[in-house]
Amino acid sequence: MKKKTKKRIKMITSWVIVSLMFQFTFYYFLNKKAEAIMIPQITPVVVEDLEIEIPGTNLENLQISFGKDYLAYMEDNQLKVYNVKLEKVVFEKKPQGNNKYDEGVIYYQWLPDRDTLVYFYARHNPNPTTTVVVPIKDNQELTEQGGLTEDPNQQRVSQPKTRTEVRHNNPQITDIYTLELPPSDEEQTLPDDRFNRSIESFPAGGKIRQMVVSTFTNLIYLAIENNSSFQLMEIDIMKNVRNLNRSGEKILQMAASDKFGTLYIKSKHNQKEEIMALNGWERKVISDDSYDIILGNRNGILYLGNVQDEHLVSINSAQENAADKSLDFNKLWEGSVPITDSSRIIIGAENQIIIYDHKTAHIVSDGELRTLNLSGEDNLISSDGVQLVQITREGFMTKLKFLSLANLLER
Repeated sequence: MKKKTKKRIKMITSWVIVSLMFQFTFYYFLNKKAEAIMIPQITPVVVEDLEIEIPGTNLENLQISFGKDYLAYMEDNQLKVYNVKLEKVVFEKKPQGNNKYDEGVIYYQWLPDRDTLVYFYARHNPNPTTTVVVPIKDNQELTEQGGLTEDPNQQRVSQPKTRTEVRHNNPQITDIYTLELPPSDEEQTLPDDRFNRSIESFPAGGKIRQMVVSTFTNLIYLAIENNSSFQLMEIDIMKNVRNLNRSGEKILQMAASDKFGTLYIKSKHNQKEEIMALNGWERKVISDDSYDIILGNRNGILYLGNVQDEHLVSINSAQENAADKSLDFNKLWEGSVPITDSSRIIIGAENQIIIYDHKTAHIVSDGELRTLNLSGEDNLISSDGVQLVQITREGFMTKLKFLSLANLLER
């Protein structure tokens, strides 16, 4: 009898172990599939040895789309989107009037994983003042003359317990749009210019200093400056808006995690500069060294740099972890790279750190530094770090040459 019992226990134990192994394998497979959906592996598009000419020489703030087949830029206070394959402008947006608040497009940025442009459009509010009827408290019963009755024996005049107030609204309305572009070879399909919402709390005359997008949480974060004051604004997929900044805080830099949705900011508050991780209203200081800067975030890795005397002297990186929110930084590189307010910084698709200006690109990859001289009059590197666009203005045209950054480094 004992032998049968032991045998039965062994059999049950074996089946439990096998069952747990199957469950573990199944859940591991599901987690990997869910991760692939939430954080898709995107292969960057590279366009090699293409040259185009765009009419005009005062093109400003050129930005290249994810697919490298559209260019967005400002010309004569108008937003224009140029189809690289069809070699023509396919979208234009200008201010709606001549009022000082009719600024038109004040900011735009391509989404990092599709040919969609997010832009903000400022216009004059046609109703800057409104009248509203508001209730009066019970103890404020008024006479026809608007004062309280003084004679207690006098019959009180019955009046509706309301009054009219004049309210001064925001003189500027700021709207957020998404411009979805069709495949660039579809000549008959028009871009979808989609209005999302008006942002009532956006300050009149405010300037967007930086915008970052968390593709994991579908959140947009804006650093807005207005008369030396700053707002840190969050906009979610349901178009809800909330401000996350502290009073008197200056937002210096931002980066959003593409894997966990965390927002990282460098802020200055009461003369103290700190880098913090934000999850909603919750804040956690990750660096209190005022010389540290945020370089960016890519593939669940946060990169910080240390700047001394206008030179980047070190780069540290930390792998984000869903279970443990603390960050353990490791030294990735030490050296010296000139960096100024005009330098542009990119974390590439291969986790290379690119610091470039009009003439030189410094690329740190696998702990090694490479320097590339750029030959364009101006130069643009795509946000995934794979595409170089050389920009030269000649006569009445702007010439653009598309090159692979990796191929240039191999020469």
